[in-house]
Amino acid sequence: MKSLMLAVALTLGASGAYAADKYMLDASHSQVLFSYNHLGFSTTYGMFSGFEGEIMFDAEIPENSLVNVSIPVASLFTGWEQRMTHFMSGEFFDVAEGDMVTFASTQIEVTGEVTALITGDLTMNDITKSVVLDARLNQKGDHPQTGQDWAGFDATTTVLRSDFDMGAFAPYVSDEVQIQISIEAMKVE
Repeated sequence: MKSLMLAVALTLGASGAYAADKYMLDASHSQVLFSYNHLGFSTTYGMFSGFEGEIMFDAEIPENSLVNVSIPVASLFTGWEQRMTHFMSGEFFDVAEGDMVTFASTQIEVTGEVTALITGDLTMNDITKSVVLDARLNQKGDHPQTGQDWAGFDATTTVLRSDFDMGAFAPYVSDEVQIQISIEAMKVE
C-alpha cells in the first residue's frame, strides 16, 4: 500500500491510456534548488519556483504513471542581480521570452516503501538528456487547510552543465550541479 502511495507522490503527468487520478502541482510550495562548487571556495545556490505540472496516478499499475513538469527559465532566482544577468546570457541559458526547462518521465521504478527512481528526459537550452531522480515520499493524505487529497515528495539528482551547453568556466566552476526538488500536489476532483 505504501508503494502505491509513493507512486502518487512521485508521478507527474501521463497520457489518458491509464485509469488515473489527476493531481496538480501546488506552485506556491514546489521548488527546484540547485548548487555547484565555485572555484573550490564556496557552494553557490539558486532556485526555480512557480512552475507547473500534473500528476496522473494509475493505482492498478503505478509504474505506468509519468512525470511532466514545465519550469519557466525566467523564474530562476540566485539572490544576486549580476549572477542572474550572467545566467540569462549566452554562456548559460541564453534565455528568450517564454523559454522553459521541462522534465518528462519515461520510467518509474518503485524501490522501497517510500522511495523510487524516476527516469526521464530533462530539456534545457533545446537539449534533452536522460536523468534519474532519486525520490522519496514525504506524505500523502488530506491537506489540513483544504481537506483535499494532497501528496508531497523530495527528489535529488546530479547533472553536468556541459551536457546542456552551459559549461562555461568548467572545471574551475564545477560542471556538476546538484539538484534538490520538493513538490506538493493536490488531487483534482
